Amino acid sequence: MTSVLLVTSSPRGAESVSSKVASELATAIAKGGNVTVRDLGKSPIPHLDTVTTAAIRKAPADRTPEEAAAADFSDKLVAELQAADTIVLASGLINFGLYSTLKSWVDNIARAGVTFRYTEAGPEGLVKGKKVYVVLASGGVYSQGPAAAMNHAVPYLKTVLGFLGMTDVDVVPVEGLAFGPEAASKAIEAATARTQELANAA
Repeated sequence: MTSVLLVTSSPRGAESVSSKVASELATAIAKGGNVTVRDLGKSPIPHLDTVTTAAIRKAPADRTPEEAAAADFSDKLVAELQAADTIVLASGLINFGLYSTLKSWVDNIARAGVTFRYTEAGPEGLVKGKKVYVVLASGGVYSQGPAAAMNHAVPYLKTVLGFLGMTDVDVVPVEGLAFGPEAASKAIEAATARTQELANAA
């Protein structure tokens, strides 16, 4: 059995294609194991502010009560990440990037001295041995072709995840959803088949 962290970010609730496909993938990969769900669309993580930024840079003994509360929340997100064998991230491609709620999650788990560190040889990611799947839904086709250069979500996620030590990343695109009901249905079918393939190989 595998411990899975599922992080969804769509604000569309039950209508979200990325959340649906990612949830199915997480359940299949867990194979009866634990799935921890962090639904950022339902419960958004606040963007970094002066309190949180100060809190995560201070030693616990030096934090104010307000800073301690902010750091505790960030610590909880990091603990969820570190406890999982596999991470499944889901987002729609919005304005050529990802949902800001998912970016805020990244900002809270990217912690110097905790999930990465600087050494004489350069930065080193400390979150190692994890498998990551990214489910990205989009109205158009951005995984290949002329619009591929406008997909900034996948390059960003691969860069920041790799910086933290997570280099084994598979992407499941669910694209062409705006091209009509038939195209959307085929896109979801293709993504579902891909998730089944990945789950079987996990």
